[in-house]
Amino acid sequence: MGLVSQRLEELGIVLPAAPQAVAAYVPAVISGKWCWTSGQLPFRGAQLVAQGIVGQGVTIEEAQEAAKQAALNAISVATSYVGDVDRLRRVIKVEGYVQSSKDFHDQPQVINGASWILQEIFQEQGRHARSAVGTNALPLNACVEIACIFEIGE
Repeated sequence: MGLVSQRLEELGIVLPAAPQAVAAYVPAVISGKWCWTSGQLPFRGAQLVAQGIVGQGVTIEEAQEAAKQAALNAISVATSYVGDVDRLRRVIKVEGYVQSSKDFHDQPQVINGASWILQEIFQEQGRHARSAVGTNALPLNACVEIACIFEIGE
């Protein structure tokens, strides 16, 4: 058992099935030692964890939980492409998008939901560069979308 799978077990986390593409793209691309995931919505099974506008009906805490789920989905997608979760050596970058009301400015707090779970799982190798961007709309009215870049090992 590798470090990542051991941490998942310690944390009691079972990764969800990797979400499939819902439009004209692939869920991830591997180039050299990097795995780039497409944006992941906060699906838990067939349902979005939270829908709507953060700051207007969706709380920061609800959006953080959605960001966490989207990050877990990104790990699942990357794992499905590299073949084994323990080949994911490091989280390089997280891009987070928050469907925000015009007066909401706490996008970094929302995306912390993704950052916290990635750091819990990958520990020091989970510390990453990040963008937290507010937007007026996201696909399927999701409140967040997360994309990750992972370093792949052997």
